[in-house]
Amino acid sequence: MVRTEDLRRAAVHGLQTLAVAACYYAAGRLGLLRPLVVGDAVFTPIWPPTGVAVAALFVLGLRAWPGIALGALLVVMSLTSLRPVVLGNVAGNTAAPVCAYLMLRRAGFRTGLSRLRDGLALVFLGALAAMLISATVGVGLLVLTGRLGTDGFWPVWLAWWVGDAMGVLLVAPALFLLREARRPPSLARWPEALALALVATVLLPLATRSPISLLYLVYPLLIWAALRFQLAGSVLCALFASVLATLAATDGVGPFAGLTRVEVMVKLQTFNGSMALTALLLSAVIIEQHHTRRSVERACQELVEVLEHLTAGEAPPDRAPADGDGPPGRHEGR
Repeated sequence: MVRTEDLRRAAVHGLQTLAVAACYYAAGRLGLLRPLVVGDAVFTPIWPPTGVAVAALFVLGLRAWPGIALGALLVVMSLTSLRPVVLGNVAGNTAAPVCAYLMLRRAGFRTGLSRLRDGLALVFLGALAAMLISATVGVGLLVLTGRLGTDGFWPVWLAWWVGDAMGVLLVAPALFLLREARRPPSLARWPEALALALVATVLLPLATRSPISLLYLVYPLLIWAALRFQLAGSVLCALFASVLATLAATDGVGPFAGLTRVEVMVKLQTFNGSMALTALLLSAVIIEQHHTRRSVERACQELVEVLEHLTAGEAPPDRAPADGDGPPGRHEGR
């Protein structure tokens, strides 16, 4: 009986590992569809596997790390042959999300992102701090193996770091939303949701591909999405805008036309980073304010009920008289 239970657990763990590896590999291949080249290094402006890895760790715990490592190995092997440097890249790409998970758990992070502290933790611990590991290991190995000169270290390192961080900031919150989704919005919200989607499909391609620099038009849309649909609206809007901006940057059109590769990288990553920060932090502040308002409303309602009972000369509903209590002013001995 014990052996059967152990076999069942091993089988479940194996399936979970393969599922995580498959999702990581699929996300990696998706990210590699639109790479940017700086010097001899190829990187992606958004690296979705980091977001997939962080989300998998919050769903499965630390037992998800073998799947992350296997997925990272498959992605690297799709680009090059198996060499010792490949194992170093796999180690860096595995250690970064694991460290992000451990630091976020230590900080009391909640995947619902319903508090400002959750948004700040995801930005500064899960994305900016933890992804230093993968960027430093990956670019450091390129320099050590002679594939990248020391003069190109910092531009490539910055691009690698920001790309990994964007995967955490844009992809992980979207996966958290899918995990915690319980029911669709009420029918009364659908007209506004459809209007927001229609405006986004018209405005975002215009902002990212117009020869006039109109990227700033994205921010009013983000504010609308955050105010009316909180995290779901702002994160999906930011992810859509980031994908369109990446397509425009890799095609060299719109605000990215006529720029060098380094200038394209800096402009795109600045836009993606500021947009992700705006979406996460603004929606977290709005959700926190809504929760505070509901708590105050509940407290006021309870206070009104207590005052009504006191005025009527009755005990409050949550404090029934104890057995043996006499009427007011009388105290009977036992």
